[in-house]
Amino acid sequence: MRHVDFSPLYRSTVGFDRLFTMLDTLATPDSGQTTYPPYNIERTGEDAYRITMAVAGFGENEISIEAHRNVLSVKGEKAEEAASETAELLYRGIASRAFERRFQLADHVEVSGAQLKNGLLHVDLKRNVPEEMKPRKIAITSANDKQPKQIEAKAA
Repeated sequence: MRHVDFSPLYRSTVGFDRLFTMLDTLATPDSGQTTYPPYNIERTGEDAYRITMAVAGFGENEISIEAHRNVLSVKGEKAEEAASETAELLYRGIASRAFERRFQLADHVEVSGAQLKNGLLHVDLKRNVPEEMKPRKIAITSANDKQPKQIEAKAA
């Protein structure tokens, strides 16, 4: 039994629904993903990241990248090749199967570009935190700076 019931936490928290859903999906074994194609995730700057996937044998027109609601999906589908009548394939070591790989992105992370070079697909990501979400410094004033006004009572 690997399922954890988060319903008591839903009653006492506000705005963490997505977090509990992510934790629930992590608890499922394998999550339906395979290990193909292999990939690396690296930090290239303070707010910049890069996902590199080994997609040997796939062309630019056979790979699609889609970012939607904090999920990055990379799909690859090999076009059917016409069987050659003169050549017979004896061993297939280069994978040509279709794949779909999904990555959960943090809030405010956007795809800034992608390029396919030497059989490696590089997807560049950038975190753009809005100005109103960034931490700001609050000035502290002393109580002596503002003198309270004295109110005088009028005689009746």
